[in-house]
Amino acid sequence: MDYLSLIKTPISTELEEFRRLFDASLSSPNPLLQSVITHLRQKSGKMMRPMLVMLVARQYGPVTDKALHAAVSLELLHTASLVHDDVVDESGERRGQLSVNAVFNNKVAVLAGDYLLATSLVQVELTRDHRIVEVVARLGQDLAEGELLQLSNVDNLDFSESIYFDVIRKKTAALFAACTKAGALSVGAADELVERARLLGEYIGICFQIKDDIFDYYDNPAIGKPTGNDMHEGKLTLPVLYVLNTLADPLMRELAVRVKQGTASPDDVARLVQYTKEGGGIEYASCVMHRYRDLALDLLSGLADDSLRRAFTAYLDYVVEREK
Repeated sequence: MDYLSLIKTPISTELEEFRRLFDASLSSPNPLLQSVITHLRQKSGKMMRPMLVMLVARQYGPVTDKALHAAVSLELLHTASLVHDDVVDESGERRGQLSVNAVFNNKVAVLAGDYLLATSLVQVELTRDHRIVEVVARLGQDLAEGELLQLSNVDNLDFSESIYFDVIRKKTAALFAACTKAGALSVGAADELVERARLLGEYIGICFQIKDDIFDYYDNPAIGKPTGNDMHEGKLTLPVLYVLNTLADPLMRELAVRVKQGTASPDDVARLVQYTKEGGGIEYASCVMHRYRDLALDLLSGLADDSLRRAFTAYLDYVVEREK
């Protein structure tokens, strides 16, 4: 099924205007910066988060310039965070292509990320809505805090699912929640509807991250990272956490400690990946992901507009069924 076409149908005109504004925001006379921007545009993504801003705005009213500038701001902040994350993680790839720090260097990547962040602030100021400005500002805090929480958790020798969810709520779910909340705020929705929209985004973001984490247990070049990449970076995600806590194999728990400490060999990582698959970790994570999908669908019950209902349902189906 062509989920993306269903998602875009109610907002096709607005999406074109968004792209025009987004491209215009990324124009610089600086040759080096423009080279970075050109590199980023080669793999610009599907604009899933901006589309979410517009869908929610469309749910409660017309998609105005306020919603479009909010969407541009949030996508720029998201892009800046990815550029910075690749420096922090010493990652050489992003979405199947070389990362900015790999093509240029860490200094250029950090400064380019700073530029994107500053441009995000310029765009959100154009909404002339202090509540949306606050959404973007707090998102910046959440993303940084999530990264620091993840780094600090590397030294925590517990295998805690609650800490895992704390991290993904800050790192991923907060971004989707900011998109849905900004969309509702852009059309002056009532406070209870704004909170309902925010919660919808949070549930979508949790689904999105769990799906990303499942990808890490399979070798697929289209995803843009090798199998076990998270473990090589000292990260233990939901599938392996479940197996470690459920089966409680002392040898595997010892191996997982080495993963977190950064002393595990590639063979160690491969063993832990296989142990996770055999122990039902993938199935467990998939069940949790679908549970959050159902919670998100419950929030959409009673949506009168057929095209919007189909678009939101397609959005959720795309998140949980995508292959990269």
